[in-house]
Amino acid sequence: MSPSRIVSQRRQDLGSKWARVAALAVSTIGAIDTGSITLDRWGLFTSFSCPGGFQGCDKVLSSPWATFLQINGNPIPLSFIGLLAYLSIFSLAIVPFLPWTSENKYELTRRTWQGLFVVSCGMAVFSLLLIWLMIFKIEAFCFFCLLSALLSFSLLGLSFFGAGWDDYGKIIFRGFIVCILIFLGGLIWIAALDPSNAKVPSEEKLGIPPVVVSNSGPAEVSLAKYLTSIDAVMYSAYWCPHCHDQKEMFGKQAVSELQVVECAEDGQNSQRSLCDLKGIQGFPTWEINGQFDSGVKSLQKLSDLSGYKGSKVFSGN
Repeated sequence: MSPSRIVSQRRQDLGSKWARVAALAVSTIGAIDTGSITLDRWGLFTSFSCPGGFQGCDKVLSSPWATFLQINGNPIPLSFIGLLAYLSIFSLAIVPFLPWTSENKYELTRRTWQGLFVVSCGMAVFSLLLIWLMIFKIEAFCFFCLLSALLSFSLLGLSFFGAGWDDYGKIIFRGFIVCILIFLGGLIWIAALDPSNAKVPSEEKLGIPPVVVSNSGPAEVSLAKYLTSIDAVMYSAYWCPHCHDQKEMFGKQAVSELQVVECAEDGQNSQRSLCDLKGIQGFPTWEINGQFDSGVKSLQKLSDLSGYKGSKVFSGN
């Protein structure tokens, strides 16, 4: 075999194949992890509890930072962003194995390794910020979040050591730039959602939740009255943006019919002792027929959980 042929084959084998296979496996686990959380937040998956002695999943996943942003009043869970990141890693890792990429395999391999490193670098830095949030802000740990962080660090290690870089200095510099951008963007995002940074209008007293401005339809009012009739309770905190989102789904007329318990110690009409007795950790948390379910729930989901048989033509549908 000629030397040029040997060089050509080596160029086709850029990086470690086992590292790509490992990245495929790790990203699959990550997609299942974040996908399950996302489906649970959207009410499409049975609620799960933290394994291994971790008891803070509800508190973490119901915190202000559990939602990345709102689109037309619909919450986009942070876990959904993580799911997209893991799917991106999976796509980048599998490209060189596809049969129709053989003609340009070297260039695709080189570029996908770069993509793998950049995405995993950003994921690892953001995971560090989330760990900091859990320790110092939320003061609770979520097994699924810690698992995702571990997977992110693993992907970073695989992409750094498995790619066989010709110039490690250049790739480290790129990683540094990505880290700075994600770190600064993450800090801005964290500060924007921090309840302690929220501005309270001077005419309002501390501890009063925001005013609900949406109007209720007949179905919303009927559902609210039914929930009260079966002693369903919504445990809330005045500073919780997700609690306000839940109330806006009902509208101001229906909210006045609900049983809402204020759990914040400095909240108006606080019933903190009752919340502690019930073991409430995240907001909002619904108690329906003796069962507790945390997170914002669609009105259809609340209808299903409570056994409501009335009109389900909700204004938001």
